[in-house]
Amino acid sequence: MFYSSLAFCFMSFAHLGTGRYTLIDDYNPDNFFSKFTFFTGHDPTNGFVDYVDQPTANRTGLIESTSSSVYMGVDHTNVTPNGRPSVRITSNKSYNHGLIVLDLEHMPYGCGTWPAFWTVGPNWPNNGEIDIIEGVHDQTTNLMTLHTNDNCSITNDNMFTGSISTTNCFVNAPGQSSNAGCSIHTTNTQTYGAGFDDITGGVYATEWTSRAISIWFFPRNAIPVDIRNGRPNPQRWGEPVSQFQGACDLDSHIKDQQIVFDNTFCGDWAGNVWTSDALCGPQAAICNDFVANNPNAFTGAYWTINSLRVYQDQAQRNVHVGYPGHAPWGVDPHLPPWISRLAPIPPSSTGI
Repeated sequence: MFYSSLAFCFMSFAHLGTGRYTLIDDYNPDNFFSKFTFFTGHDPTNGFVDYVDQPTANRTGLIESTSSSVYMGVDHTNVTPNGRPSVRITSNKSYNHGLIVLDLEHMPYGCGTWPAFWTVGPNWPNNGEIDIIEGVHDQTTNLMTLHTNDNCSITNDNMFTGSISTTNCFVNAPGQSSNAGCSIHTTNTQTYGAGFDDITGGVYATEWTSRAISIWFFPRNAIPVDIRNGRPNPQRWGEPVSQFQGACDLDSHIKDQQIVFDNTFCGDWAGNVWTSDALCGPQAAICNDFVANNPNAFTGAYWTINSLRVYQDQAQRNVHVGYPGHAPWGVDPHLPPWISRLAPIPPSSTGI
């Protein structure tokens, strides 16, 4: 996710669009929540969470819009034996191909948390899932993942700065933990958690074409001018931090993607690695107990979104962009590859 030069432009032909991106949706503080639907069902990832509706979130201070940003937090006042109140929102529109540019000033992190910014199709896993930002507890670096049906895998012969953790995107791939998908991790501690918040965040840009899905991260002090002026051109950005392509027909595996923000607790990932986490595990016998009884631990578990913009290449304007019949409330959990290993997660060290 850092800029480089002309040499990369030639390498990038295999996965980038023409660079003629035009804005098709602007999720700004004035209209942000009107473009999303609030999920209030049982958490598919089995989190210790109580997802509330929009009126409740407004009344209890879990969401707020100012002239420059949007806030989405969690209850950090009350003991919550039935799950900590939080929000999960899904965009009303779905997309096929494009460039998603998120200017994020602050993200949730801390013991018990499992935040994610991702996209998902209505028929999971057949329509796929793209995890752009995801982690648990005091994780220090970001994990990016695709989840698909069978016959989709990625290769390591492309230019990106991250490292592949798992190659098979199929959620039931043999030899991988259940629902691991194909994952790419980074060692950049500014991409997630405390390191991200310490620099007042930055921009995540996700380009999705028929040939590749590429994710860049730009810290606050290095956001490209073309992003700032609303004329993004990925061909000028250098190597992405992750790039998903290889033995996979992306157009048949990733479709009709809706944008999701959530902040759950414990559950199938954060809960399973609780006891093996050197920082968090000693604080309670199980993750749910910690989340229920320590409201002050979650004062920093919030998103501050400066802007979210979706662009589309002019040459691809015939690609469907529309309103799905329903949001993917029953989507299955997106479980990272570490779950079966229960490996400890190390502690973590203006707008567009």
